[in-house]
Amino acid sequence: MIETAQLVQLLNSKDVASWSRALIGLGEQLGFDQVLFGIVSSRHAQFERAFLQSNYSTEWRQRYDAEHLAYVDPTVGHCLTSSLPIVWEPDLFVGDAQSALYEEASSHGIVTGVTLPIHGPNGEFGVLSFASDAKPGAGFARDMAQVTPALTLVRDYAFASSQRFTQSAGKDDVPRLTRRELEVLNWVMAGKSSWEISMITRCSEATVNFHLANVRQKFNVNTRQQAVVKAISLGLINPEDHHR
Repeated sequence: MIETAQLVQLLNSKDVASWSRALIGLGEQLGFDQVLFGIVSSRHAQFERAFLQSNYSTEWRQRYDAEHLAYVDPTVGHCLTSSLPIVWEPDLFVGDAQSALYEEASSHGIVTGVTLPIHGPNGEFGVLSFASDAKPGAGFARDMAQVTPALTLVRDYAFASSQRFTQSAGKDDVPRLTRRELEVLNWVMAGKSSWEISMITRCSEATVNFHLANVRQKFNVNTRQQAVVKAISLGLINPEDHHR
């Protein structure tokens, strides 16, 4: 389905523009008209500083970045903790924030697709997404089963060939959270409301909200859910924590 010579084009690309065209061309050959590749130097780096190449609509990319939607995107959350591809359809996006994300993405032709995690040998983290406006259902699932091996091969070549372009994806310091901020964030991860956390920690609800506001500011995110995802990505809290 994909010839070695086409993959070698990625390795032989002289600049980012030609590399991006080669990657998008491979996606199109496999039935996906939209491709996104993003990588940071480590899980501790801010997603906003990723080396990113995509032919998603400019409007959608700007909206996604401005609203820090990477921190609520379930495909990103999956990739942080797994090396397996994730096929996405409407039922993957649960909750108001994720449903709104999917609805808006769909308006830009991003209806169905697959995201492949990237975990490099030196701690690099990234995602490679292939998307289309194909309708979800059994037909799409069958197509995905056929092309996933080829997409995985493209992912490996894309990561290997991108490394000479990714020097700008610098490392960031991990924000420091206080013991109380970490405790509150763990309870948010467990699904507790501010009132419930105040009862558990024996402090006022206003104090809980104060700690959460500090965390959001340190992480430069808008919601407590985004803060949880950011904390998980930085290794500050663990989804398998005993609170869960």
